[in-house]
Amino acid sequence: MTFVGEVMDSEIALWIKIAYTVQLAVILPVYAVVWGWRNFLWFSDIALITTGIALWLDSALLVSMMALAVLLPELLWSASYFCRLLFGLRVTDLAGYMFDARKPRFVRALSLFHVVVPAVLIWMLHELGYDARALAGQTLLAWIVLPLTYSVTTPAHENINWVRGPVKLQRRVPPLVWLAFLMLAFPVGLYLPTHLALRALFAPAG
Repeated sequence: MTFVGEVMDSEIALWIKIAYTVQLAVILPVYAVVWGWRNFLWFSDIALITTGIALWLDSALLVSMMALAVLLPELLWSASYFCRLLFGLRVTDLAGYMFDARKPRFVRALSLFHVVVPAVLIWMLHELGYDARALAGQTLLAWIVLPLTYSVTTPAHENINWVRGPVKLQRRVPPLVWLAFLMLAFPVGLYLPTHLALRALFAPAG
């Protein structure tokens, strides 16, 4: 398996690649200073960066992997944000920090990449097709990222990728049992259903 993927006949326009890269050039330094390097272990941040790489490589495999990882969570984030912003309805707390006045408004505004990334992913899948190898590739990536996240974060202050519990720190099961459950839940509960849907909706890459 290659994690670069073949360059497709349908290439992404240069201006789109440049515009997305400019977005990364603004977001990444700010996030590094405000949130710290561990924040980049979030699958959403990994997808933000990897989607930029996929744009430049015209890689159906990379974009397909990122779609499996974040497409549904990012759509849920957007629903949570806009329902609360427009109607005052709390769908989930995924975007709750966007309404925390203690956080700088500019930094919160940068989080609107959660709206941009799924739109870019869907458009790229339309242009490049869906690469079915993404299921194995993203599962392998998750099995690297989740233990790494667990090892470098602290139970009291960080719950990146929910490695410490579904929302907050959980104490019902041993921490490593929860981590093992998560390593199974992501591929089976999130990636597999998304894989089946994307394979049906988009033409195969290649």
